Amino acid sequence: MFIDRNIDAYCVSERLPMARALEMLSVSKSKILFLVDDFFRLKGAFTDGDFRRWIVAQTEIDIHVPVNCAANPKPVFSYDFESTEKLAEKLSRKVPFLPLVDADDHVVGVASLGSNRNITIGKHSLNKDAPVFTIAEIGNNHNGSVELAKRLVSEAQSAGADCVKFQMRDLNTLYVHDTSEVAASEDLGSQYVLDLLQRFQLSDEGFEEVFDYCREIGITVLCTPFDKVSVDKLSRYGMDGFKIASADLTNHELLAYVAKVGKPMIVSTGMSTEQEIYEAVRVLRREAASFILLHCNSTYPAPFKDVNLNYMTRLQEIGDCLIGYSGHERGYHVAVAAVAKGAKVIEKHFTLDRSMEGNDHKVSLLPNEFKWMCDAIQDVNLSLGTNEPRNLSQGEMMNREVLGKSIVAACDIAEGQRVTEKMIEVRSPGKGLPPSRVQELIGREMRRAISKGDFFFESDIGGATFVPRSYQFALKHGIPVRYHDFEALAHLSNLEFVEFHLSYRDLDLDLTEFLTPCRELGYAVHAPELFAGDHTLDLCALNEDYRAHSIRELQRVIKVTRELKRFFPGQVMPKIVVNVGGFSDSDFIDSDGRKARYEILAESLSALDREDVEIIAQTMPPFPWHFGGQRFHNLFVSPEDIVAVCNELGIRVCLDVSHSKLACNYFNWDFDRFVEEVAPLSAHIHIADAKGVDGEGLQVGDGEIDFPGLGRQLRALAPEATWIPEVWQGHKNGGEGFWKAFSYLDKLI
Repeated sequence: MFIDRNIDAYCVSERLPMARALEMLSVSKSKILFLVDDFFRLKGAFTDGDFRRWIVAQTEIDIHVPVNCAANPKPVFSYDFESTEKLAEKLSRKVPFLPLVDADDHVVGVASLGSNRNITIGKHSLNKDAPVFTIAEIGNNHNGSVELAKRLVSEAQSAGADCVKFQMRDLNTLYVHDTSEVAASEDLGSQYVLDLLQRFQLSDEGFEEVFDYCREIGITVLCTPFDKVSVDKLSRYGMDGFKIASADLTNHELLAYVAKVGKPMIVSTGMSTEQEIYEAVRVLRREAASFILLHCNSTYPAPFKDVNLNYMTRLQEIGDCLIGYSGHERGYHVAVAAVAKGAKVIEKHFTLDRSMEGNDHKVSLLPNEFKWMCDAIQDVNLSLGTNEPRNLSQGEMMNREVLGKSIVAACDIAEGQRVTEKMIEVRSPGKGLPPSRVQELIGREMRRAISKGDFFFESDIGGATFVPRSYQFALKHGIPVRYHDFEALAHLSNLEFVEFHLSYRDLDLDLTEFLTPCRELGYAVHAPELFAGDHTLDLCALNEDYRAHSIRELQRVIKVTRELKRFFPGQVMPKIVVNVGGFSDSDFIDSDGRKARYEILAESLSALDREDVEIIAQTMPPFPWHFGGQRFHNLFVSPEDIVAVCNELGIRVCLDVSHSKLACNYFNWDFDRFVEEVAPLSAHIHIADAKGVDGEGLQVGDGEIDFPGLGRQLRALAPEATWIPEVWQGHKNGGEGFWKAFSYLDKLI
C-alpha cells in the first residue's frame, strides 16, 4: 500500500460533463475518478461500471450531462488520520483505490494497493516509461551565498536539469555538542565538516528566497532535511518532495516523520548494508510512503571499482519501486550507464568551480559537463526502447531492401505451375520474399505467370491479393510511378494522375524510350532528394556553394518537368514536389534558426526559373529517413510555420499526411487541427498511414490515422487537390500496395 498526495490525477469536479469524464477515465491509470465540489469535498466516485449502470437505465442518452448523474454518491473512503493498518483493511480487489479525507471531508490523498511505480514530483511524472529525472545536487555548493545559489539554479536549468536540490540542517538539534563554535574535541573529519556547515548554511530567509526563485523560473526544487525541525520548515514552505540522505537511511524515526508529510521521498542507500535497506523499506511501507530508492556509494570521489551498478537490479527487487542513481564518482559516464541499468532518477553534484572550498565541489560536474550528461542520458533513454516483440524501423526496411536478398525465379514459371526447388534462386536486392520463406514457396501452385528474374511476394504463398479496378474518389487520384513502370501501371485502373518519382539518374534519360503521349492523364514530379556525389538537396543551406549546387540541380528537374509536357498535353501547370531541406544532424534548430532558413529558401526560389511549373514544398516529419539514416527536420513541420511561409512566399504545399501525423505525435499537436490549417494551402496530397514518431509510409489501415475523418476534411478543405497513395514499396508486385490502399480508401477521399 502507498499514499499518493497528487490528488489532481484522481479528482474532477462533480459538474464535469460526462463526455469529458469518460475521456479522462479512458487514460486514467487508476480507472476511477473521485468527484469533488468547489471546496474539494468528496461527493462521489465514477467508474466504467457506474457509467454502464447509468446508461442501461436511460431512455434518452445525453453524455453531456454532469458526471454526478451517473456517479456512486457513497464511495468507500477513509480519514487521513486513520492508521495505515485500518487503511489496508479497506483496500481490496474491489476497492483498489481509497480516497483519504480530512475532518472536513476535503480529499487530501489516495491510498492504493501495489507498488509505487508512478510518482509525481512537481510537474514531473516518474514511471517506467517516463524520461529520466535529472537532479543537480547543489547541496551547500552555494557556500552560503544566496546570489551564488541562484546562479547555480539558473546554470543547472540551462544545462538540462529537471530539478535542483539543496540541504537544510538545524545544527543545534542535529549535533551532540553546542555548535556555536566548533568543539576542539571533535574528530578531524567532523570538525572540518561542521566548520563548513556553520559558515555555508543559508538562513531560513535565504532558503525561501532561493526556493521562490526556482519556482519563478520554472525548475523543480527539492531539499534534503537532516532533522525534524528542517522537515517542518520545508513542509510549511510546500516542498514538492523530500530527498533522504544516505546518512539517514538507518534513522527510522526521521524516515517515518518525513513519510507522514505525505510527499514523495527519494531515498539514497549509500553507506548501508543490505539488511539496513530492507529495514528502511519496511518503515517506508508501514507508513504508506511514496518512495524511490537511489543506489549510491558514499565516498568522495567513489572509486569506479566500488560503484557496483549491477546491484541496482537487486535494489529494485528489494524496494519493488522505481530506482535511481546518486553518483559521487568523477565524470558522468557511470551515471549514463546507470540509466541503461534501469535508473529513472539521476543525481549528480553540481558546481561552477571545482576549486572552491568544500568537499562536494571536487566531485561535482561543471555546467557543460552536466549538459553533456543530460544529452547522453536522453540518447540512452531513447535507445532503451521496450521488451516487446521486435519490429523493423523504417530505416532498417530501407536498408534491408538495398542490402538484403530475395527469392527470385530461376526460369519462366507459368500460371498454375507448381514451384520446384530448381525453379528458384536467391539474389539481391531484398525486394521480395526473404530466403527464410523458401519452404513455404516450394510446391505452391502459382496464381500468376512469373518471368525469369522476377521476385516472389507474400501473395504468392497464400497472402491476400489486391488487383486494380475502378474506384470512386471525390479528389483527383493517381499513383507514384517511375519511367520504367509507367506503361505497366498507369492504365490498369481509372487513374486521373501520376506522380513521377525521379532519381538523379533519371534526369539524363531519353524520355521517348519510356513514354508515349497520354492526353487523359495529368502528372506531377517528385524531385530527387539525393544527387550525384552524395549531394542531398537543400535550398536552405547556410553554405552558399552547397545551396548554389542545390539550385542548379533543381533547375535540371524543372527542365525535365517541362519536357514531360509533350507526353501529357492536358497538364497546364505541372507541380514539382520538393523536400526543400533545412534538416540538421544532431538536434532541432530554434525558431530564429528556422526563420533564417526560410529567408534563404525565399532567395533560392527567386533564383529559379519557375515559369510554367509550380514548386510545392512537402510537409515533413520530425525525423526524416535519408537513405537508411535518420536526421532532424525543421522546416514545413509545424502548421504555424507552413501557413506563415505559404502566405509570405505565395507558394502551396504537398500535404504528406503520414509525415504530418508523425509531427503531431511527436510535438503533441492535434492532427485534425493541423489538417484544418494546412489543407486549404495544399495543391497535392500524399496519403499513407503513420505510427509513433518515425513510422512513416505505412499501408493505409496499419497505423493511427482516422481516414474517414481525414477524407471528410480533405473533401471540404482541399477539393481541387490531387493525391496519390505514398505507401512504402506500394509499387511492388504490379502496384499491389497502391491497389490495397485504394480499396481501403474507396469513396472516403
